[in-house]
Amino acid sequence: MPHRIAAKITGVAGYLPPKVMTNADFEKILDTSDEWIRTRTGIRERHIVGTGKATSDMATEAAKLLLAQTNTDPAEIDLIVLASVTPDMFFPATACLVQERIGAKNAWGFDLSAACSGFAYALTVGAQFVGAGTHKKALVIGSDSMSRILDYKDRATCVLFGDGAGAVLLEPAKDGEGILDFQHDIDGSGGAYLYMPGGGSLNPSTHETVDKNMHVVHQDGSQVFKYAVRRMAELAAGLLERNGFKGDDLALVVPHQANLRIIRAMQERLGVPDSKVMVNIDRYGNTTAGTIPLGMWDAIAQGKLKKGDLVLLAAVGAGYTTGGVLLRWAM
Repeated sequence: MPHRIAAKITGVAGYLPPKVMTNADFEKILDTSDEWIRTRTGIRERHIVGTGKATSDMATEAAKLLLAQTNTDPAEIDLIVLASVTPDMFFPATACLVQERIGAKNAWGFDLSAACSGFAYALTVGAQFVGAGTHKKALVIGSDSMSRILDYKDRATCVLFGDGAGAVLLEPAKDGEGILDFQHDIDGSGGAYLYMPGGGSLNPSTHETVDKNMHVVHQDGSQVFKYAVRRMAELAAGLLERNGFKGDDLALVVPHQANLRIIRAMQERLGVPDSKVMVNIDRYGNTTAGTIPLGMWDAIAQGKLKKGDLVLLAAVGAGYTTGGVLLRWAM
């Protein structure tokens, strides 16, 4: 049964730090090549957050741009849900830092951790409050500074990720617009294949955990790839089917940008042309929770979205989190 939520996206904005790291830059520090990276991932370059900056800074910039674009007074924001696996610190929540910086004095908020599916999860969580009628305006942000937790000697992981943030404004929706359905699930067995072992309550920071390189991303790429290829395609096809739609009905698919081959596998399953699939992995890499809002932001800039379009958002992330949202574009 579909899970309709009476909430719609009324604004989208993004932020990318100015520093760019290209595949040629990796050739200088690793045994790799531009061709090796591009053929396996589809990535040419990615943005890297500057010294002294963090996840909250990118989230704040995206939020400020969004408020300006939508002519929204920060005091009108009721809720901030911020998705990230790279918060500035364990506490306070990064949402608290953003709330203070943008002047959203009447908002409450919290962080949500679901890796690459984080934005999809945060979107539906924020939408529930708007759809229930208890909140009029919710700010949902995906922001990650993955460059801070990478081992730049590990070719299998460090070339994949970039930094960035995206934000959307949610407001009440009428029938036939906004979020039509969503599908989220987890398969916790995936926690063994993509994780950061150090820094939490199990392995708190010590000289030993630093020496053992436990504070960086660890990944079994083949396992993650196989699961993501299958599950993201299943998720997308299933959401369409249970709502009586086919691939031809879609105006745009905005997939998580982890690997171009994963995106193409989902595209083939849905039977949609390149023109209906948003791809920016070549310029941004995997920005984790930032990828889907950045994808929508780029799609608007490229004229790929208009009011009434049927849009599908889909992601698979660490811990084998899976998130999909089907919506009728309302902007």
